[in-house]
Amino acid sequence: MLESRLISILRQNKDLGVKISSNLGKWGFTATKISNEASFSTLNQYRLLSSLPKLAPFSRNFVNYGLRSFHQLNHKGVHGTSFRKISTVAAAAAENKEGLKFLVTAGPHARKMVGIWLFTSAAWVFSMVVLGGVTRLTRSGLSMTDWKFTGSLPPLTEEDWLVEFEKYKQSPEYKRVNKGMNIEDFKFIYWMEYAHRMWGRALGIMFALPFSYFLRKGYITVRLGFRLSGLFALGAGQGLIGWWMVKSGLEEPASEYVEPRVSPYRLAAHLTSAFAIYCGLFWTALSVVMPEPPAESLACVRGAAKVKRLALPVGILVGITAISGAFVAGNDAGRAFNTFPKMGDTWIPDDIFSMKPLIRNFFENTSTVQLDHRILATATLAAIGGLWLSARKLDMHPAVRHLIGSTMGMAALQVTLGISTLLSYVPVSLGTAHQAGALTLLTFMILLNHTVRRPSPSLLKTLPSVAKMV
Repeated sequence: MLESRLISILRQNKDLGVKISSNLGKWGFTATKISNEASFSTLNQYRLLSSLPKLAPFSRNFVNYGLRSFHQLNHKGVHGTSFRKISTVAAAAAENKEGLKFLVTAGPHARKMVGIWLFTSAAWVFSMVVLGGVTRLTRSGLSMTDWKFTGSLPPLTEEDWLVEFEKYKQSPEYKRVNKGMNIEDFKFIYWMEYAHRMWGRALGIMFALPFSYFLRKGYITVRLGFRLSGLFALGAGQGLIGWWMVKSGLEEPASEYVEPRVSPYRLAAHLTSAFAIYCGLFWTALSVVMPEPPAESLACVRGAAKVKRLALPVGILVGITAISGAFVAGNDAGRAFNTFPKMGDTWIPDDIFSMKPLIRNFFENTSTVQLDHRILATATLAAIGGLWLSARKLDMHPAVRHLIGSTMGMAALQVTLGISTLLSYVPVSLGTAHQAGALTLLTFMILLNHTVRRPSPSLLKTLPSVAKMV
């Protein structure tokens, strides 16, 4: 009954979108109104790119280069009219039979509201990843030995705290790692894990309530509705995956000499799922507020197509490198071989294939896991560097060019953070920054791939062969 009602609402939204598109001229829906939305999407790109932390000296120039150019795009000047041109052709596309199919109906104000909600949700997931990193690095993740889907109140009295502490004392982590811990130290790790869990539940409420509101208002199309429903279901499943991961750390290790920790496979599944939710939310938010990619001319479109052929595989490589980092964390491999560029006294450790069957080494062998992550990180930096160099010779929109430069700077920063974290024996601050940096770099790759999409046929018809010189 609920599913049929949801489908009915979404179909009504789709019909409303068709009516809006066919009557835009009657309603006086001019290019000026869409211009406001294009400016909004430009502002979001600028804020995203300008939120980077302070860079290492050798990488700061790359990002500064990109940020300066993005700043110029928001003022009158050489490229000041390029984004305004996008808004005018978007209006023309909406009135054309081949026009753009918006994910959100009811005009630019509705798209702006939905876009803000989706960007906020993506930022919330980002904060969840960061908080999860802090929880792991402070060894707080195994402090709560039970789990309820809806959550529960924290201990409120000293007696409640003693009960929770007694539960923790029965865990392998207390017996082998934290034996003798006092209750004040236990409260710290308990609050860390509790905050991580409740922050995730709050995200579910923050996502579900606006989603219901926008459905009732008729803003969301069928296609967007099903996409967001899938992301919501994946987010609900994150709690189950998280507990499945924690439960593996509450089991007795196979050997008395092995330190209790969660399964690296389950940790990788938990982190990969979080990254997938973030990517889905961020891509969808971009599609809502920026339905057309930036394009000044057909030459820029051809240049963007060439960049796309490189950007997609590079983005996949960035994702694989991030997942390999989850296995580094799961095996606590960052606290081994704390030297660079060599691993100890050798380039390649002797025991990288010591486990049987062979495939286990790539996921469970500390030496192999860290070597893999080093190789993938180096390959990622080289691939992004190659993308940056090849793009310099192409005709493309200034926004794309400077975004590539900023991505190069972020890649250099991320490698710097990784090396610093390793050499410093994984302090909480650097380890957390490195995990956040991985998601930030992935954000840049998502933004780049979204920006080099092929424009709609209506937009292509309005573009000159070569950009006009201003």
